[in-house]
Amino acid sequence: MSHSFPLIATDVVQWQASHGRNHLPWQQTRDPYRVWLSEIMLQQTQVTTVLGYYDRFLQQFPDVASLAAAPEDDVMALWSGLGYYSRARNLHKCAKAVVAEHGGAFPQTAEVLATLPGIGRSTAAAIASFCFGERAAILDANVKRVLTRVLAYGEDLSSSRNEKMLWEVAEALLPTQDLHSTMPRYTQGLMDLGATVCLPRTPSCLVCPLQLKCRAAQQGNPQNYPVKTRKTKRSSQAWWLLVLRDAAGHVCLQRRPSSGGETGIWAGLFSPPVYASAQALEDGLAALNVTAMAREDWPAQLHVLTHRDLFLHPVVVDVAGVQPALGQGEQGWRWQSGADWPQLGLPAPVRKLLESL
Repeated sequence: MSHSFPLIATDVVQWQASHGRNHLPWQQTRDPYRVWLSEIMLQQTQVTTVLGYYDRFLQQFPDVASLAAAPEDDVMALWSGLGYYSRARNLHKCAKAVVAEHGGAFPQTAEVLATLPGIGRSTAAAIASFCFGERAAILDANVKRVLTRVLAYGEDLSSSRNEKMLWEVAEALLPTQDLHSTMPRYTQGLMDLGATVCLPRTPSCLVCPLQLKCRAAQQGNPQNYPVKTRKTKRSSQAWWLLVLRDAAGHVCLQRRPSSGGETGIWAGLFSPPVYASAQALEDGLAALNVTAMAREDWPAQLHVLTHRDLFLHPVVVDVAGVQPALGQGEQGWRWQSGADWPQLGLPAPVRKLLESL
C-alpha cells in the first residue's frame, strides 16, 4: 500500500449529516456515561436489540454513580438476554472505577479511558471523539472493512503488525479542523457506512460517498477486503439441565461460578444445575433427597454462541412437597418462585426454558 492515501474525512462528515443514522438516542447527547453505555451494549449486538435494553438501563441507573452503587445481581438481571455477559461485569467494574478513581467523571482522553475495565482502544476513541471531540481513531469490524476497502489494504489483519499499520493510517485519515463537530460526525459516519452501505458480501458501492476514492471499488473486488486468515475454530458442547420443580411451582436454580476467569459460559448468572452428560445427571438426581413424581426429557435445544454450539438437554422433574431440602452437596442451589426468578440474571435460553414450563 502506498503512503499516499485518499482524503476521506470531509466526504464522510458531509454524508453522515445527510444520509447517516442521526436519530438513535445515544446520538442526541455528549454525556460520556450514555455514550459509553451504548458503545458497550453495541459490541457484537444489533442496534434494534440494544434500544430496549439501553432505555431500561437508564431508567434504573440514570448515571454512573447509581450504576456503581448497584448490587452486581441487579446489573446482571437487567443485562439478561443481551449475551456476552463479561461486558456486564466489566460495565459494573468500570462504573466503580470511574467513581473511585476519577471522582465520578469519565476521563476526557482516549488514552486514559482505555485504562478502565472493559474499554478497549476503539471504544475509548469512540467516547473521546463523540463526547470531547478528541482526534482519536476507532477500528471496529465495520470501520476495518470500510478502511481496508478504501485503501485496498490487503495485508493480513490476523498479524498484529499489520493491524498496527492500519491503526496508524486510520489516525492519519482523521479530520484536522473544527474537531468538536467533525470528530463525532466522522466517527459515526464510518460506523454508519460499514453498517448500512459497505456491507460484507453485498456492498452498495453506487450510493457510497467514497466510491470514487475507493481503490477496492475501482478494482471491482471489495469483497476481497479485509484480509484475515486466522479463523476461529467452532466447537460444540452438550449440557444436561436438571430442572427441579416443586408442588408450588418453584424452580431450583444455582448461580454459575464466576471464579476461574470470566470466560466461563454464563459465569455469574443463574441456571438450573448443569451436567456434562446424561449419566452424570442421572447420578446427580439419584443422590438428591427428593421424591420424583413425574419427569419429562425435553428435546435438545441448540444455543449458538460466538465460537461454540451449545446443545441443551432439559430434564424437567416434578418433586413432592414444597421446597424440599436438597441434601448437602448442593450448596448454592435455591428454590425460586415464579415472582422471583424473572428478576435474576438469566441466560436467554434459560429464561425461555423457564417461561415455557
